[in-house]
Amino acid sequence: MSTIQNIKEKFKEFKPTSWSITNKTTIYLVMLFLSLGGIYQFLTLPKENFPEVVIPNIFVQTIYVGNSPKDIENLVTRPIEKQIKSISGVKISKFTSTSQQDFSAITVEFSTDVKPEIALQKVKDAVDKAKSELPTDLTQQPRVIELNISDMPIMYVNISGNYSPVQLKKYADDLKDKLESISQINRIDLVGAPEREFQINVDNYRMQSSGITFDDISAAIQRENLDLSGGLLEVGAMNRNLQLKGQLKTANDIANIIVRNSNGAPIYLRDVATIIDTVKKNESFARLDGKNVLTLNIIKRNGENLILTTDAVKKVVDEFRANDIPKDVNLVISGDTSIRTKSSFTDLVNSIVIGFILVLVVLMFFMGVTNAFFVALSVPLSMFVAFVLLPAGDLLVGSHITLNFMVLFALLFGLGIIVDDAIVVIENTHRIFVQGKGKLTATTSAKMAAGEVFIPVLAGTITTLAPFFPLLFWPGIIGKFMIYLPAMLIFTLAASLVVAFIMNPVFAVDFMNHEEEKSQESKSAMFRKKNFWIPIALGIVLDLMGFTFLGNLLIFFMILVVANKYFITDWIEKFQSHTLPKLMSLYERFLRRALNGWRPVKLLIGTFVLLIFSFIFFGINISLGRVGIEFFPKGDPNQVYVYLKLPVGTNVNYTDSITKLVEHKVTKALQMDNNKKNPLVESIISNVAVGASDPMLGDRSTRSELGRVQVNFVEYEKRHGKSTEPYLDAIRAEMKGIPGAEFTVTQESNGPPTDPPVNIEIQGDDLDKLVKTSVDLKNYLDAAQIPGIDGLKMDVDLVNPELTLTIDRDRALVEGVSSAQVGMLIRTALFGKEVSKIKDGKDEYKIQLRNQELQRNNLVDLLNMRLSFRDMAAGGMIKNIPISSLVKVEPTNTLGSIKRKNQNRLIQLRSNVKLDQGYNPTAVNAVIAQYISNFKGNTDGVTIKQTGENEQQLETVAFLGKALVIALMIILFTLVLQFNSISKSVIILTEILFSIIGVLLGFSIFGMKVSGVMTGLGIVGLAGIVVKNGILVIEFADELRARGYKTKEAVVQAGKTRIIPVLLTALAAILGFFPIAIGFNINFVSLFSELNPHIFFGGDNVAFWKPLSWTIIFGLAFAFFMTLFIVPAMYLIAERLRRPMRRHFGGKWISILGIPPLTFIFIPLMFITTFIHRKNQKRRIENNNAQGDKIINGSWY
Repeated sequence: MSTIQNIKEKFKEFKPTSWSITNKTTIYLVMLFLSLGGIYQFLTLPKENFPEVVIPNIFVQTIYVGNSPKDIENLVTRPIEKQIKSISGVKISKFTSTSQQDFSAITVEFSTDVKPEIALQKVKDAVDKAKSELPTDLTQQPRVIELNISDMPIMYVNISGNYSPVQLKKYADDLKDKLESISQINRIDLVGAPEREFQINVDNYRMQSSGITFDDISAAIQRENLDLSGGLLEVGAMNRNLQLKGQLKTANDIANIIVRNSNGAPIYLRDVATIIDTVKKNESFARLDGKNVLTLNIIKRNGENLILTTDAVKKVVDEFRANDIPKDVNLVISGDTSIRTKSSFTDLVNSIVIGFILVLVVLMFFMGVTNAFFVALSVPLSMFVAFVLLPAGDLLVGSHITLNFMVLFALLFGLGIIVDDAIVVIENTHRIFVQGKGKLTATTSAKMAAGEVFIPVLAGTITTLAPFFPLLFWPGIIGKFMIYLPAMLIFTLAASLVVAFIMNPVFAVDFMNHEEEKSQESKSAMFRKKNFWIPIALGIVLDLMGFTFLGNLLIFFMILVVANKYFITDWIEKFQSHTLPKLMSLYERFLRRALNGWRPVKLLIGTFVLLIFSFIFFGINISLGRVGIEFFPKGDPNQVYVYLKLPVGTNVNYTDSITKLVEHKVTKALQMDNNKKNPLVESIISNVAVGASDPMLGDRSTRSELGRVQVNFVEYEKRHGKSTEPYLDAIRAEMKGIPGAEFTVTQESNGPPTDPPVNIEIQGDDLDKLVKTSVDLKNYLDAAQIPGIDGLKMDVDLVNPELTLTIDRDRALVEGVSSAQVGMLIRTALFGKEVSKIKDGKDEYKIQLRNQELQRNNLVDLLNMRLSFRDMAAGGMIKNIPISSLVKVEPTNTLGSIKRKNQNRLIQLRSNVKLDQGYNPTAVNAVIAQYISNFKGNTDGVTIKQTGENEQQLETVAFLGKALVIALMIILFTLVLQFNSISKSVIILTEILFSIIGVLLGFSIFGMKVSGVMTGLGIVGLAGIVVKNGILVIEFADELRARGYKTKEAVVQAGKTRIIPVLLTALAAILGFFPIAIGFNINFVSLFSELNPHIFFGGDNVAFWKPLSWTIIFGLAFAFFMTLFIVPAMYLIAERLRRPMRRHFGGKWISILGIPPLTFIFIPLMFITTFIHRKNQKRRIENNNAQGDKIINGSWY
């Protein structure tokens, strides 16, 4: 039945499309508003590299000076943990703690669905309940703070110059005050700055001979250093405040204080102590490229625009440099993460543009220039609609959506899929319009086309979206990170459906014309039109005015117009009139051959054999190391971090000296020793104590035993194709030969924070058994020399030397001395005591009292100190008791720290994996698991468990498996609802299974790395994409059969008719991913503004998205051939076997077995039925031949 005959009756139409065609002006206005809104959202959304994931992790920090790790554990950590465990109403994933000398740190990790503010309040309440069980003399009360993985410096401002450290710190403080006025800044950490203090260094011998104690000195200073109000004095009709000003101002004021005045013989403080105005002993160090600097670590607020924040910081720094400091003070910005963000953002946007151009070019050849532009317009319109709807995505994500590269890649992901709906609608409209041969208007054609394909397109869109809905419920930190991708895809693909049926038909009605209606004017006629020269003139004027981008863009468009008139149109017409018909004819011929006789069965069996072979081939390549496996993909390092850890209690100056040695080793590995320059290296930053810990661990405490060296490389484009990965390997190789030092060399994290690739947890209550098992296991694994392990490390220092002073209580009781008196005397002499503060404007500086340096660092001098006090029991007699007569000194060892997880003591063995040498964490952990199972040194009450990245990877793969099952259920339900047939739905679902063949073979043949997250995500996303084309073919085959076509002919004609939309949708999706898959980058802004395209291959984006992109490309490429040949074959088999199977197995119930996972039972039954049917057919043929009847041989029907 022809198209013309169809309209004699009332044709099927889609009401919203008909309404939009009728109200074209309104639709154009809506498009304008949506475009403006989308552009506004794109320009104003905060921009950043990775999504800022808000995770409810709470940190509890308590300081109790003078206590060992065991004491801290028992007195502080346990009581707080007990109350944290009793928290109700929210789910706690785990809580860990570290108890070390003087310090307790507890980290509470809540489930990701808990709001951070609620988690913070819950922990605060728990800590408040625990305070009744904590010591009353804590040095610092428990401090509860929220941890945020985005609390990493976005840039560093370094200050140096030929000035005193105190003066440089003043400049740094002034700059810090100005920077903190920027609203986007969360906090600023000052590293390497000296702290001014007034030191009272007592000569203990003089003090004792003068009969003075530390308490006397402290009391004298406190009495003198004060301002006191005397009250109000009435003076006439006014009240005047009497104010005594006694604040000390200088070191000389302190020195002249009289400590005691006996019988007219005053004892001044200067007589027994040296008072100096100086700086506190450095607690941290910072260096830039080997030179001492003061560093301001800039940390922005969560959700703020990274690029705008760094621009604001640079502006303040420039103004401060110009107006507030001498010219010879150096201000250098380093480690600016916005550079990488801008580069990644630009590259990803350019990849979208490249993909769009490639899709447009392909569409032009298949659909003509006009129709191609109709379809291509659906891309920006769908994106604009998605951006307008993006605020609603905050509800899905749980936080404000920023314009990060997850969101941008979602647009790139959807680029080839967005056009699918528009291709089907416009191609169908064009087909009906052309077949009408002038008897159908564009309006009628558009309405008929929309009504004809709406149901299959809607089903296709639902099936495409189906895999992404489960991903919205991805648990854990990885789910919080990845949720932006499915959320943005859902918005974009839903918007593409609206655009295809509401907006595209309007374009078709206004601009679709018949070929014969086109003007026959000569090609050169365009040069005589004003409309041609006006844009060129405007472009030249814009170039002369300095707006080169717009000017050159206009001129380029006009060049394209000329090229289209003279070349492109002819190429397209030749392709459509010669190449395309030949292609369709060739496909029809091959399809008919494929559907002859038993070939459909052979094709299906061959595909199953290929599926099995692909899994085997893939496994072999993994075992041979040709195909690597990683959790999150990693590219060339942009930053390399060297973390140094020395034994707990190491002096900060010694740590600094070792850090300098590490710097030398790093510069040697970077080939920068002897003052050489390396064009790939931007800067080398070193931190000691402050800012030296791994920010992913959340520990912000000052640790004198920690050092960090950070190497910042220039952005990828400036490396000119040279890899930075060899430098990472070289630095790792250099980090040896320093006794007692533990090194971790790593690069920046691409993606959410993950645990170490190798992480073994040993848990138990008995500390001795726990330590013994941990040491034995580490020695056992070290002796095994497992390939791929990058140095197995224990996270606890087992030996931490200390001197233990034990009080002789009997002697102390006889002398009337308490342990507190002895302890405070030693502490004041050695550590010091803050007795007061001196105010200088808005700043306050400590007055620190202690022994002079030689005496406080000499154990004999400390023990020879006398404890002086007035013994009231002896009539007020002054007694002087040497400390050495009251204590016994013993050298002992203790653990550097005690770690716990969920209230159980814990020791962890950790290691990185040598990825650069071809090893992968999955294989390495599998080998470790075998060794652990054979380990005989485990003791009772101690458990050994492998966790870390491997555990996270297994959890991720398990979730993606569940998501795929849920997606298949949604797809199956949609297909059954559309076709009312199990067999047709299963045929389409098998496309998903068979598309994996392309993925496995593609990665195996080309030896690419597989990412557990990204490849798995690609397969889940592939499930929705590949079924769309199968729906188009089978739906049209059913329609042709309803028109009277026989099954085989219906399948052939359906394949032939749908080959163009099937080919276009596959090519569009593949070409959308292709630029980022191969890493092709071109800067369109510089191309038109500077006539320099800055073309290069590679980059951070390709490193991260390459596994997902190639998964889609390989899967779609194979699925395309599946749609062309295997789907028609299976359709033919299913239709021919329907009645035989029901006859052999007694009813329609057999169709139920076609539903996955029962399909694996159904397929063998199908083959059994085929062979039984063939046997019966052969018998019928023999009987017919015996009777002289003629029958067509060779058909298995």
